[in-house]
Amino acid sequence: MAKVALGADFDALGWVSLPYAEDVADWAAAALKAGLKSAGDPQQAHWWQCQGTWFVGVDALPNDAQGAINGVSLPEGLLASVRDLAGPIPPMHAAQVSIVKPGYPKPREGESETAFGYRLRRDAAHVDGLRLERATGERRCAEYHQFILGLPLNEASSDASPLVVWDGSHKIMGAALRDALRNHDVETWPNLDISERYKAARREVFTSCPRREVFGKPGEAYVLHRHLLHGVAPWGEAAEAPKEGRAVAYFRPEFPGGIIDWLKT
Repeated sequence: MAKVALGADFDALGWVSLPYAEDVADWAAAALKAGLKSAGDPQQAHWWQCQGTWFVGVDALPNDAQGAINGVSLPEGLLASVRDLAGPIPPMHAAQVSIVKPGYPKPREGESETAFGYRLRRDAAHVDGLRLERATGERRCAEYHQFILGLPLNEASSDASPLVVWDGSHKIMGAALRDALRNHDVETWPNLDISERYKAARREVFTSCPRREVFGKPGEAYVLHRHLLHGVAPWGEAAEAPKEGRAVAYFRPEFPGGIIDWLKT
């Protein structure tokens, strides 16, 4: 994959799609094989949620710290594009393997009627890195991702529960996070409940930022700003995908500098 100059779009929208590259498709083929093996592993069965329509698959891909899987490296051209957008890349974690099947969404175990309605009507829109305490509704900063890199692993139609983003929402959500924390000591930030400021910013996004569905095929990729509001659309009535469902791998490496770097513009 050749480097692409997409910085202006990334700054304005909070996300970009990267064009097809054969070496990225080779990586996706290796990752799909390993990801499906993980999805069928009884030890990973707890990740099948929403009545079996969503394999959450956190840390389910057994890649190495450079993102290689079964001897197939993440291509340097792809990594160069990510570095241009998001800076030096930290060591990679085991990627998420997100698999969605027909019928998504069904209520998740323990999910309230209100929460399921939000999943259904608002695509379960969220900013990664915030931890929700279901019993109290409190949200706290918990994981400090540098970026989100999505890599489609198999062919599916555009209405097979695509990724959903809100253009420009990273600016509103990032400002809200900083505003919620700025008058408190840094060491207390991870313990503060920011739910009210977060929900107000989310409502602002829904009224002011265009909703967009993003999909791709193996060999393509998309990069999301860490503060971008995003989610997953319901499975379309006429959607088509392989028997295993629609599969995407996600990398979210964390800032070495933690919450301070994560909050920066």
